[in-house]
Amino acid sequence: MKKRLSPASGVRQAGFALLEVLVSLLLFSFGVLGLVGLQARAIGLSTDAEDRNRAALLASDIASAMWLGKSVSVDTSASSVWQKRVGDTAKGGLPNGAVAVTAVGANGADIQITWKAPSRTGTSEQSSTLTTRVTLP
Repeated sequence: MKKRLSPASGVRQAGFALLEVLVSLLLFSFGVLGLVGLQARAIGLSTDAEDRNRAALLASDIASAMWLGKSVSVDTSASSVWQKRVGDTAKGGLPNGAVAVTAVGANGADIQITWKAPSRTGTSEQSSTLTTRVTLP
């Protein structure tokens, strides 16, 4: 038995549901791609925050040593120990990490820790830097 089209229905709509499904799949795939990009960005920002936190802890350790020694001057043996600790990622250091201590006035010092994440190696992005100022009474 043939199905008749009423004159009011106009043009036949065969395959229209398939087209709707294809368009909805396209929109869904764009949404999934957006979520994947968002997740990748969130992981990158989380790694940067973790590195910054480690840099702050290392700078705090150096500042504590200055407070305990009651001096902002740094001898070369302590400086080399801090350099190794900051650069050793296996022991809580930073990737490509380096530390520099600069005297500021008679009783102050700036502790500058720089690092460059492995994901930034080979790119034109600059290294990350954390600077902490220590002032002894």
